[in-house]
Parts: sequence; structure tokens; C-alpha cells
Amino acid sequence: MTENGSADIVVVGMGPGGEDVAGSLAEAGLDVVGIEAKLVGGECPYWGCVPSKMMIRAANLLAEARRIPGMSGESTVHPAWAPVAQRISEEATTGWDDRVAVERFESKGGRFIRGKGRITGPGRVEVGDRVLEAKRGIVLATGTEPAIPPIPGLEALPYWTNREAIEAKELPESMIVLGGGAVGVELAQSFARFGVKTTVVELADHLLPAEEPEVGAILGEVFAAEGIDVRVSAKAVNVSQDGPGCAVELAGGETLRAAQLLVATGRRADLAGIGVAAVGIDESLPAVPVDQNLRAAEKVWAVGDVTGKGLFTHVSLYQSAIATADILGKDHPPADYRAVPRATFADPEIGSVGLSEAQAREAGIAVRTGQTKVPHTARGWMHKAGNEGLIKLVADSANDVLVGATSMGPNGGEVLGLLTLAVHASIPLETLKGMIYAFPTFHGGVEDALRDLG
Repeated sequence: MTENGSADIVVVGMGPGGEDVAGSLAEAGLDVVGIEAKLVGGECPYWGCVPSKMMIRAANLLAEARRIPGMSGESTVHPAWAPVAQRISEEATTGWDDRVAVERFESKGGRFIRGKGRITGPGRVEVGDRVLEAKRGIVLATGTEPAIPPIPGLEALPYWTNREAIEAKELPESMIVLGGGAVGVELAQSFARFGVKTTVVELADHLLPAEEPEVGAILGEVFAAEGIDVRVSAKAVNVSQDGPGCAVELAGGETLRAAQLLVATGRRADLAGIGVAAVGIDESLPAVPVDQNLRAAEKVWAVGDVTGKGLFTHVSLYQSAIATADILGKDHPPADYRAVPRATFADPEIGSVGLSEAQAREAGIAVRTGQTKVPHTARGWMHKAGNEGLIKLVADSANDVLVGATSMGPNGGEVLGLLTLAVHASIPLETLKGMIYAFPTFHGGVEDALRDLG
């Protein structure tokens, strides 16, 4: 690559969606340059989905072992973090080295540049002292970074985000987690199960504020039973160093102290940093607006977290297929986000799809709901220890179809598959009610919730 050059397509950001677009277009015969300042593959394989679920799997094994008394004998559990840290480094992240991913892309015919790409004009991308002309277009796939709240004193403190948490070789004795969303609750519960005295501080009135309030209430009860201190409707107003640890002052005057602070208050896209104003996109927006073909501007496409359509690898890969087809001029179905599934891998596990009850009502839909508690289902009753959860259905009464659903409980994310299909395909409620559900299964609870729906 010379200092100035050109390519058919320049992909800025090589997370899951960016890597997929770049590799697919290269395999199709286009001259593609992929640009990434950090690691090819993005957040998911190195600090997100993959290593965090390894951590959660290990923590859940500890919880299951502790459930043996009263069910099948006696147990004594001695947690050890070292095997978890070793497995994450060796099996998940390969020591946070993306050489294999880079070589995978280059083997498809792509060219790779390590650096931060920035649009400086239509069809023009700069990376350091290099200037690239994108003859057929630019794909933005720059993802998001942890959103750090403007709390006085926070910048001066050596806090963790999910990245430092995943990379940890040793665990602190105690921890305060700012944020009770998906990342916050997953990490908080995992660390607590390894013996870290953990407090979760959430501004909303329940954990997992993006989910149904019943979900947050149940998870709060589970956390309390596990010894996790949950503070909801709580606002951190000041952070300071407290010896080797930290002190977090809450509105109202209470001060919490711990050895480590973990900030898990959401994610943000840096549109100004990637120069979207140069192609007419408002850089003050929270995400790059895209149409149903993933087009953001003339000869500019965007995929993944930066589009704000769901901060999930599966959404990014879904979008990448559409963008790739559009760039190649192939027919493709338009993007449809009515039935985006998501899972929070707490214990109990939470799967959700479509609209919540509140969102459906805000959209003007004539709503009726039905639900069942997992312990009240046949399989949930048999399961006993660790059987907390519910299945909640949100129906459009006028059209007699589901527009949203939540499955919380053992294997909640897997039970969600049936409900995702129901929302995506607008399966009539009568069809769902007329199905045969295997007995005794966790997904059989859907039948109970349908019966409650009326």
C-alpha cells in the first residue's frame, strides 16, 4: 500500500459486521481495504460475547454446585478464578492477538490497514498519513465504546469497564458496579459467585431497565438471595479514591466503598471521530441513520452497533448480509427489526423479542398480556432450585398476534426461539394455542402463558 491509494470498497471498522462485509466483498472479486485500530473481530470475541459467556458458564457451575444440598446430597465449593482467566486468554481471545483474523481476511483477497479511519470527503478515507479513494463506496462498522457518565471524580479513578473486567487475572475483594443493564448484571453476578462482595447501583427503578419490570424485580430478588447488594433508583453524584479502593457517593448522602469500581453504564458511538459530517450526516446523532438497505449516504453504508439498531453481533451479521447484497447489486429482503431477539446471560437467563408491554402501549397498540411464573409450570416445579423466572407474552388484540415476548428462567434464551418465530412471522394466536407442546419442558410454559392471555 502506498501513501495514497484506492480501492473499490473501504471498510472502516472490522468488528463482526465489518469483517463479514469486507470478507464477502473481497471473495466476490472487489478490491477491499479493511481498516481497524484495535482488533479484527471487534468487541464480541475479545471482550464481549465469547469470553464473558465463558466467565458466566464457570460462575453458573459454582451456583449449581451450591444448589446440591436439599436436592441430591451435600457440597462444598471452593471458587478459583485462575482457571477462568487462563481459559479466556488461551481459548477465547488467543492472548488478545488478532493475527488469525487478519490473515483470514487477507486470504480472501482483502488488504488490511491497522489504524483509525476517518472520512474526509465523499469517497475519501484517511488513515494516519494515508489517503484512500473508495471508488464504489465506504462501509462504516466502527461499533461503540463504553459510555462513561460525567460523574465528578470519575476521570481520576482507575475504574474498570467490561474490557478490564474480562482481562482480569485476579479479582478484587469487593466491587461497585455502576449500571444494572445487561453487562452490569452479568459481570456483577459472575464476580459475586467467585466471592467478590458486590454492589450494583442502577439509576432506574429496577434492574435491566430495557426489559419488562417484572424481570428486574425477579432478578433483584435473586441477587439479594445471593448476597449482592442492589441499589435501584440510585444516582452516583461523586466518585473518589479511598485508599487503594474507591468511594461512590449517592444522591441523598450515602457513600459506598469497595476495592474496585466497574462502570457498565451503556455504550456510545463516536460519529464525530469517524468524520460522518463529511458525507452530510449529523455527527451529534447517537447513531448513523440507515435505510432498509443499510445506506447512510451516497455510496456510504453502515452496519453494526454504529447504526443503533441493537448492540448485538447477530444484528451486525444480519445487516452485513443486506449491505453486501446491496453493494453487489443483488436482490435482497429489506432490513426488518420487528423481531430482534436478545438475551441477557444472568442466572436466571433472560430472552426477549419485539416490544415490551410499555413500548406496545406507547405505539398505540391495543395490548393484552399473558404470563406464567416458571416455578408454576410443570418443568419449573420439577427443576426446583434455580427455577426463578417467567414467560410473558405481549399481544396485539386487534390482529391477534404477538408483538413481543420475554422468557426468563433456565435456558431462557433458548426458549425464546419459539417466541421469536411467532413475532417475526406474525403467527396467529390461535395457531400457537393449537400447537402440541412437549411435556415436561421449559418451552411448555409458553402454552400456560397463552392460556393466561385468553
